[in-house]
Amino acid sequence: MNNLTIRELEEKYPFVISYFEENKLDIENHRDKTFKEYLDTFSEEDIENWAINKEKLILDLEAFIEQMKEFLGIKEDTKVKSLTILPGHDKSGNKEGFEKLTINKSEIISIVGPTGSGKSRLLADIEWTAQKDTPTGRSIFINDELPDKKWRFSSNNKLVAQLSQNMNFVMDLTVREFLELHAESRLVEDVKGTTEKIILAANNLAGEKFNLDTPVTSLSGGQSRALMIADTAILSSSPIVLIDEIENAGIDRKKALELLVSEDKIVLMATHDPILALMAHKRIIIKNGGIDKIIETSDEEKRLLIELEKMDNVIQGMRNKLRTGEQLKKEEI
Repeated sequence: MNNLTIRELEEKYPFVISYFEENKLDIENHRDKTFKEYLDTFSEEDIENWAINKEKLILDLEAFIEQMKEFLGIKEDTKVKSLTILPGHDKSGNKEGFEKLTINKSEIISIVGPTGSGKSRLLADIEWTAQKDTPTGRSIFINDELPDKKWRFSSNNKLVAQLSQNMNFVMDLTVREFLELHAESRLVEDVKGTTEKIILAANNLAGEKFNLDTPVTSLSGGQSRALMIADTAILSSSPIVLIDEIENAGIDRKKALELLVSEDKIVLMATHDPILALMAHKRIIIKNGGIDKIIETSDEEKRLLIELEKMDNVIQGMRNKLRTGEQLKKEEI
């Protein structure tokens, strides 16, 4: 609501006209302003003479809209369709090198930069839906609006799922028990079908297959990450996935990203891997704690990615042969 103009408010919620009339607010020549901007046009003398309480008027309008929506049975689509990052500053206080970055669902963005440059800080800003209240001074918007406080403070409406290389299970459960507990907590109707879908997807990512009766504590690092990525893609309600350096995770990276975006997730990944970086639609370049620039993956880079993937397939094939005790030959290169 805070970013809608009065005209847009009237189009979306026609009943707000009665709120303006009841409060004797003349918005006739201010429809291109937000409600807050309209209230800011009042002089100090107006505020004193008419006993105007701007904060109360804003809160009352929000409450009025919610009450009318409930009364009229209006249900709005609250799904996350986009994430917007507005610039802050780097460690030296210099403004970041972009104006605005909007990421839509099913898009992949890579985050690259030297170790310690601030990649994880950007992920943290997104997870906390920063509002100029973190060391970088960035702001995060959801669906082009100030984020609802539920994203920040409610465990039932978690905005972000974060995946890293360092994931280990400590629960004494089988894979089946773990997935069934998660599915039941999400009130999934077809628990069995969902569980089977997740294990199938996980085995499509993992280098070594495992089954539903495998204890989660005996899973390898690659198997654990494959399971969590499949679980996040299929079962997690979090619309945004933040991936922190999974290049050495022992999984099929390309399939993992394809799975996540096929489930309408927004994916951001911090990486040093050129293949992962070029798989993204755009990449954020981090320097000195700030976003230095944003680069869209070019057609030439997409062609280069194909060649890099061929080289990677050769290396992966050699790795698998070494694991099974075979000898490598020069002609395989």
